Amino acid sequence: MNQQEKIVAIKKVFQIEERNSAALSTSKKWKSNNTFVKHSPIDNSRLAEVEYADKKTYDELIDDAQKAFIIWSAVPSPQRGEVIRQIGEAFRLQKEELGTLISIETGKLLQEGLGEAQEIIDVCDFAVGLSRQLYGLTMHSERPEHRMYEQYHPLGIVGIISAFNFPAAVWSWNAIIAAVCGNVSIWKPSEKAPLSAIACQHIVSNVLIKNKLPEGIFSLYHGAADQGSWMAEDERVALVSATGSVAMGKKVNKLVAGRLGKTLLELGGNNAIIVTENSNIEMAVRAIVFGAVGTAGQRCTTTRRLIVHDSVYDIILAKLKHIYGQLTVGNPLDSKSLVGPLIDPAAVDMFEQRIALAQKEGAILLAGGTKYKPAGFENGMYVMPAILEATSNIASLQEETFAPILYVTKYKGDVHEAIKINNNVRQGLSSAIFTNNMHQMEVFLSNKGSDCGIANVNIGTSGAEIGGAFGGEKETGGGRESGSDSWKAYMRRQTNTINYGNTLPLAQGIRFDL
Repeated sequence: MNQQEKIVAIKKVFQIEERNSAALSTSKKWKSNNTFVKHSPIDNSRLAEVEYADKKTYDELIDDAQKAFIIWSAVPSPQRGEVIRQIGEAFRLQKEELGTLISIETGKLLQEGLGEAQEIIDVCDFAVGLSRQLYGLTMHSERPEHRMYEQYHPLGIVGIISAFNFPAAVWSWNAIIAAVCGNVSIWKPSEKAPLSAIACQHIVSNVLIKNKLPEGIFSLYHGAADQGSWMAEDERVALVSATGSVAMGKKVNKLVAGRLGKTLLELGGNNAIIVTENSNIEMAVRAIVFGAVGTAGQRCTTTRRLIVHDSVYDIILAKLKHIYGQLTVGNPLDSKSLVGPLIDPAAVDMFEQRIALAQKEGAILLAGGTKYKPAGFENGMYVMPAILEATSNIASLQEETFAPILYVTKYKGDVHEAIKINNNVRQGLSSAIFTNNMHQMEVFLSNKGSDCGIANVNIGTSGAEIGGAFGGEKETGGGRESGSDSWKAYMRRQTNTINYGNTLPLAQGIRFDL
């Protein structure tokens, strides 16, 4: 089966049509006249046409979601977990097809696409266990014959705005965890990755139909970037979880805060690896390369900055330049490729513009930095990953560029100097240090160390596991998704006090005698 035949077969599996409806829930489709065409970044070939939703369609989805919430929230949590288990099994059965579609649509390496599909399965497994562990607390009352405890209730409708780089996994972090907590969700996927969303919707829809559950537990609508504001402004949407740029997140946050709603923000990353004089050089180089060029630099956890001690700087740089000169850039479905394409022409233009700007600021281009046209894929969105040598104070280091650009900076002092450079950006998602010195490890992880939501030792900035809470500080937004106790973001906490006695004592010893 050639590549085009494979695309046709996968589209058939997921009921992706030549022209796809503006919105989907379990069995309903909505039509509109405003459309856009999705092309594959691999070769710029046309994949499908997708309709944008109008406001009437959106309001109908909300109405369905409100009705579904009444039913779904009344289902006992362990029974909700059983439905999620079935969803996980459905994704297992179609992992290869979904992973391949993700790769075709976004340009991710096939292994990364399959890994993303596996991440959805893992999140479902996590949520099944969670369905029996939505614990509250019991505390002692200061009043006699009183009992106090806390419990958690679902919020209602959770709105999800996702980015193209993880077109399915980030949805699952939110929708699956929210669902096991008793919520329903409405998803606006990135207009740059609509087909992976359609595939996920059909998978969950089939499970809902099998279980005779209502439409609206999971639904999605397609729209331009500004159509996410519908959810942000909508008082019927209890929580808006937004993944994307800092600029987008600030707009969403302002709109939701204006109605005193809840947000969960996963925004930009500007992540650094520190390589100390006590590091394992080979391990560090391997992590740096994967972190910098994986997903063609289009991860929020991509390694964008490299902070290297003077004593090992030349060794690290020589190894990186050698590896970058041998990177295989090309079709992500080819197992020989190590770097796939950027998402679209605008991303290629941004790559070139950022490199030119950094050079004007004094950075030195050491490797890559050009467009690339692999044989047979000349129309694809390929570039050669770049290494730029830069001082720590150039303006470009403050900006997140969704492209494979690695800025390398030298430090000469102790680990505190390296940490200062690491923290001297507005974003605070992921960070890492390579060292075999325990003092340096502990300082990096202490309150005087990395100010990021993720801080790793002897592993890179990219490739988080679903069991740990994912998110960052500062302009990254402060949100936490997926593992640990992130489920609490999708619920409202209630404190309950029960008086089982025959008197009415007051707290703090207050007397109110009638």
